[in-house]
Amino acid sequence: MGGAFLAAALLARLGGRIGLPTIPLFILAGILLGPHTPGIVLLSDPHDLEMLSALGLVLLLFYLGLEFHLDDLLAGGRTMALAGGTYLALNVGAGLGFGFALGWGTSEALVLAGVLGISSSAIVTKVLVDLGRIGNPETRPILGIIVVEDVFLALYLAALQPILSGADSAAAAVMDAGKAFGFLLLLALAARFGTRVIGRLINTRDDELLVISFLGAAVFVAGVSEWFGVADAIGAFMVGLMLGSTTSGERIRKLVHPLRDAFGAIFFFAFGLSIDPGDLPAVLWPVLAAVAVTLVMNVLAGVAAARINGFGAGPAANISTTLLARGEFALILATMAAAAGLDERLSPFIAGYVLVLAVLGPLAAGRSHWLARILPGGRDDGTAGGIGTDDGIGTGSRGGDTAVVTPAGTAEAVPGRR
Repeated sequence: MGGAFLAAALLARLGGRIGLPTIPLFILAGILLGPHTPGIVLLSDPHDLEMLSALGLVLLLFYLGLEFHLDDLLAGGRTMALAGGTYLALNVGAGLGFGFALGWGTSEALVLAGVLGISSSAIVTKVLVDLGRIGNPETRPILGIIVVEDVFLALYLAALQPILSGADSAAAAVMDAGKAFGFLLLLALAARFGTRVIGRLINTRDDELLVISFLGAAVFVAGVSEWFGVADAIGAFMVGLMLGSTTSGERIRKLVHPLRDAFGAIFFFAFGLSIDPGDLPAVLWPVLAAVAVTLVMNVLAGVAAARINGFGAGPAANISTTLLARGEFALILATMAAAAGLDERLSPFIAGYVLVLAVLGPLAAGRSHWLARILPGGRDDGTAGGIGTDDGIGTGSRGGDTAVVTPAGTAEAVPGRR
């Protein structure tokens, strides 16, 4: 465990000197020190870090939930659903078409539709935090797309499981989907109407007790969510939404930082442990083709989401590149495919595809202003990456308020939380 932390820290510090983001370096540390690479092997079984890795994902999404109010999401509910639906239609549809084009089989094509269609919540969250874009106006549609993806994920897994297992159980699939949706609705109602009661329960002057309380709540609800067929990360996200609006919200945000960073690093390190570089050459060309398809679809989806929300080229580029990475959900599908005895090329393909985008996504997000220059209207934005910044941020702060550029092009001061 200590070696994992130190290896991740060492590579990240070296990469930081040349401007590389931490995510691909944490993953590289896992690959280099894992069981599939010659040399020092810190962990021979990636499952040894399974619980700590899950905790990292939970804390990343819990932190993201703390940064937003449920009212902020509900205010643009129709827009959020439209942007998220457009993103899924383009990417899942392209993934399904790509799967059939490979000719590996119908079940394999359905798996690839999910692999190519769903972003990595963990990597998206880490990118937003690392680049300081939590307060950007385009972050809300990014978050909305993630939420829509996670709702789709619950329904997709419920429908896919009987297909992969060969069971003819449509009723069971509908029941599982209904159970998942019902639990999500219950969490949303608690976040909307139970904030005052939850705030009283969580409130304490003792930092130690507050840490134990919010950590227990996030992990417990994440575990219960998984039992109901909802991704554990979305359960933690909903707890963050609830607690972020309480009187203890600001203290929780400060206290969760070191936990988020430490266990987030372990999540990406464990991700690298599961990748076998030796399997990648056999599926190199399909992987590169899938990456190209995903790049094109993400740009189209990013531009569409920006237009739906009234944003310009800079925010469109930020949306496109931030949502580019694929990760934990793709690995879940790879495990399901292997258990179902599907085409043996599927697992190494998914590993290679996820690895390339896990590295490319954060790098592209940090240089989204390059993409903004070539998008429609990018040359007319003044900075080709947003308003007043070189990375498409489009916000500025003064006196504790955030200046948000409205779709009409005017600057409107609104109270800023962070």
